[in-house]
Amino acid sequence: MSALDELEPEPAEATALFGDRIDLARRFAHALAEHGEERGLIGPQEVPRLWNRHILNSAVAAPLFPTGGRVGDVGSGAGLPGIVLAIARPDVEWVLIEPMERRVAWLAEQVEGLGLENVTIERARAEEAGRYEEILDAVTARAVSALRTLIPWTAPLVRDGGELILLKGQSVEGEIEKAAKVIRKHKLSDVRVEVLGEGEIAEPTRVFRAVVRG
Repeated sequence: MSALDELEPEPAEATALFGDRIDLARRFAHALAEHGEERGLIGPQEVPRLWNRHILNSAVAAPLFPTGGRVGDVGSGAGLPGIVLAIARPDVEWVLIEPMERRVAWLAEQVEGLGLENVTIERARAEEAGRYEEILDAVTARAVSALRTLIPWTAPLVRDGGELILLKGQSVEGEIEKAAKVIRKHKLSDVRVEVLGEGEIAEPTRVFRAVVRG
């Protein structure tokens, strides 16, 4: 049985989240299912839950980003959430920031193959991302690091009054407590957690949101 045979059936909610760009989402899902493990992008147990755990979990955050904005995805990796969000939000300019050459190559292949004209790729280490020369309206990240480490990497990228929109797990409240000092240091305000997709998708998404130097 091929890896593609293990891909879970496409959930009905996918069409609602991607609209007329659902075919691009399907192509990305199939590519990741077929090549993700062999290229070290996802673990061996992820293909059977790729849609619900990863793709829809990322896509449900798409409405949070500013129309016409420029948004960075730090540690983009397999393209979760960056490629998924770029498919769902063609009206946003996405900068995928990733240090590993093989992952950058994968991202470039997907951007070209899917015809994503709203994406650029920046090869950089997460801790060096603050050196990125063009300021961003918002920054996102998923499964990169705890907030006390992630905030110092991401907040410097964002313009004054811009936003961090970080996709987190169930432990996010505890991460916020441990990150209290860096939250103050980087002058974050309106700090909150939003739970997206409850009653809509199988695995709701927790999002850490905060305004940077607002």
